[in-house]
Amino acid sequence: MNPASTEVRDISIAHSPDSDDAFMFYGLATNKIRVPGYRFNHTLTDIETLNHKAINEQFYDVTAISFHAYPYLQDNYTLMACGGSVGEDYGPMIVASKNYTLDEVKKLKIAVPGTLTTAYLTLKLFGPDIETEVVEFDKIIPAVVSGKYDAGLIIHEGQLTYGQDGLTKILDLGVWWREQTGLPLPLGGNAIRRSLGPEVQLITTNALRDSIQYSLDNREAGLEYAMQFARDLDPSLANRFVGMYVNERTLNYGDDGRKAIHKLLEMGYDRGIIPIKANVDFVG
Repeated sequence: MNPASTEVRDISIAHSPDSDDAFMFYGLATNKIRVPGYRFNHTLTDIETLNHKAINEQFYDVTAISFHAYPYLQDNYTLMACGGSVGEDYGPMIVASKNYTLDEVKKLKIAVPGTLTTAYLTLKLFGPDIETEVVEFDKIIPAVVSGKYDAGLIIHEGQLTYGQDGLTKILDLGVWWREQTGLPLPLGGNAIRRSLGPEVQLITTNALRDSIQYSLDNREAGLEYAMQFARDLDPSLANRFVGMYVNERTLNYGDDGRKAIHKLLEMGYDRGIIPIKANVDFVG
């Protein structure tokens, strides 16, 4: 036997500890999806940390990123054609303890989950002069409730739970983006290292797509696995949240989804929010 035939290639994968990402990677993480000759190792870290790690060349082979971060890391990574989170008339929300007009909210100090998040980019497209301060995403709602901040920009499960804390939605940036562009709002995707080469990139991308399809085909089991990452969501809300961000668009962005990614990054560059022009390309 050729010794090389028994070699296993390790692929490091990093994604956020959220129920939607857990659902997406369920097939790979539990070995329901196997690829001969490959072993996939998972690391769970919040998205803003992953953005900075990828930019600072602390490499994972595959990493979840915010689309806002892509221009900064595009020399080392390309985008996978699957695994994205896209908001269909919904997305990051500005919430507050009381009602504000849109003109008023532009004068507030808003807690944001990170300056490389797509939520932040979209907020700055809406109100370029809005004052912001970075707060860990899961501490934003408590900080607004306590009165430390006038308003907060929320992502992840907070989009479904803010009302339980007595907060009011001021603006859904996914709705605002649709009104401005007619497109869905692309929030985050999975990027893969260019240095892996085309063959490994394609095999790994197909493995992720198979994992997503497996979860969609075995929804109950996938949701049961994802519930451990659901941060206080009950099963009904977890199912709803996963459905928002793991669906047919996660398998394939579609022409309008890809157009939206280009549009988002072009607008960020044209308006001086992103200093680097994006050259968007995809594997698979």
